[in-house]
Amino acid sequence: MLKPQANDFRQLQRLAQLWQFRVDHEGLGRSQGWWRRALEQARDIPVPASYNDLFVDAAIRDHVGDAWYQTELRVPSYWRGRRISLRFDAATHRATVWLDDKEIGSHEGGYTPFEFDITQWAQPGSRHRLTVCINNELHWHTIPPGIVEQRPDGRRHQHVFHDFFNYAGLHRPAWLCATAPTHISDLTVVTDYQGGRATVRYDVTTSAFSQIQVRLLDAQGDVVARAQGAQGIIELEKAIPWQPGKAYLYTLIAELTQDNKVVDCYELPVGIRSVCVEGRQLLINGQPFYFRGFGKHEDSAVRGKAHDDALMVHDFALLDWIGANSFRTSHYPYAEEVLEYADRNGIVVIDETAAVGLNISLSIVKAPDLPSEADLFSSAGIHDRTQQAHLQAIRKMIARDKNHPCVVLWSLANEPDVRSEASRTYFEPLVQEARRLDPSRPLTVVNVHFCGPHQDRIADLLDVICLNRYAGWYREGGDLVAAEKVLESELRAWMSKYDKPLMMTEYGADTMPGEHAVLPTMWTEEYQRDFLAMYHRVFDRVGGLCGEHVWTFSDFATPQGTLRVGGNRKGVFTRDRQPKAAAWSLRERWLAKQAA
Repeated sequence: MLKPQANDFRQLQRLAQLWQFRVDHEGLGRSQGWWRRALEQARDIPVPASYNDLFVDAAIRDHVGDAWYQTELRVPSYWRGRRISLRFDAATHRATVWLDDKEIGSHEGGYTPFEFDITQWAQPGSRHRLTVCINNELHWHTIPPGIVEQRPDGRRHQHVFHDFFNYAGLHRPAWLCATAPTHISDLTVVTDYQGGRATVRYDVTTSAFSQIQVRLLDAQGDVVARAQGAQGIIELEKAIPWQPGKAYLYTLIAELTQDNKVVDCYELPVGIRSVCVEGRQLLINGQPFYFRGFGKHEDSAVRGKAHDDALMVHDFALLDWIGANSFRTSHYPYAEEVLEYADRNGIVVIDETAAVGLNISLSIVKAPDLPSEADLFSSAGIHDRTQQAHLQAIRKMIARDKNHPCVVLWSLANEPDVRSEASRTYFEPLVQEARRLDPSRPLTVVNVHFCGPHQDRIADLLDVICLNRYAGWYREGGDLVAAEKVLESELRAWMSKYDKPLMMTEYGADTMPGEHAVLPTMWTEEYQRDFLAMYHRVFDRVGGLCGEHVWTFSDFATPQGTLRVGGNRKGVFTRDRQPKAAAWSLRERWLAKQAA
């Protein structure tokens, strides 16, 4: 799905940033037709934002069910004769949308965009009432999964199988868009780079048969190649590649013509680079790449999971300060603005679906009526409907992010329990579909800490082995000597079984800023520093890894519970982005690797 853009042939209008909002505690809005009139008892709410932390109200923070948004659309009169569409960059976790009294559609999945053609209802020069009902419930058939419990006092409680707060709302902007009736509906670019020579394969999809002209411009705006037709290959003899830490972007301009007149145009930044796996290495442009960075979250105080440009710019500045070259979009696709910024700044990204929590064996899970571990992948738990939702999540992630040069690896899930043959039956079609959709990038599924090389049933299906390990925290807690032996032994076991790139995608220790101790004591800043240093000794001693991603970049919100003190505190930075002691030692290590 192409991101909307404004140019001479496309118009774009961002919808109001303050909407009307009402939480539907009693679940009456749908039966009473709240979309048919102005929302009663409504309050202002910013878009984008999670609604949970905006108001001083625990009932809103912990609400499970429907929440209603409403605003007014003003369709410009000069849009007459145009195709008019309505786009939402994200609505977590599902949305139903009405224009005036007409239901125009719904969408499932909280982190990818969706749009509706509203040409037949949106009248140029008029105003319309736009209503969106957001629902945040998670069940066994959703991605991510969850369980909704009805408590004795009538309240509903959402149990999640993941360790971050279930923020909900319109987390990213909403848009009103106009194009010609005949228009470019999709554009795919796949590049290859070999020793200065490059190929750029392009495929333009249009709403109706028409003529396509393509130009490729360099960074100075000069045309370096031309082509005609909806599909084609552009060859460059002396291409400048997109490289980690040294981004170079061309621009591909596709023009759609009718009767020798241009009626639509789309401009796409293009980073020319190749990605492949050879033995234990992941290669970018034929050169081994070593990941230094973090698992992250879209998370900040007050905003929740809302995208914020200022916070994004600051986070990237901190990545640069600490010597990181990459991050994983744990555990869902981030706002597309984040990937665009990574494209422009040469930061490498592992892009991950929202399939987190396909697991009931973790200590954070506390929910009633759980299936047994043996029955997890069955009709009692993760079943065919879950798999279809998971397939859709993969399709939408790849459809949105396929053209970003920063994305070098697709992660299809985080920490699923893959110890059973049923889990292999579940994942094999997902891997096949991801390869069909994008054969140009390698695939991974991030492995959970209790699933070793001899228990894992799907690693042979994948290109890169990614491990989350917490020896010294969730096991051997406080004993870094024992943890070091356990960690090294397991890494060597994985390397002995698989001749594939092996990467540590999570390792970290909860740390309260300002907590100190002379001896290694869990939760102190000194323990986090020593914990990371121990892992790094093992990585350097074992050798052969293709990367290290610390968990996590910054502290983030989680559901309440005795396991967490004000959220997950494994951040190297606090939630307001101040460094803990470990940040300085991590910076010393990574800047040295960067200079090597």
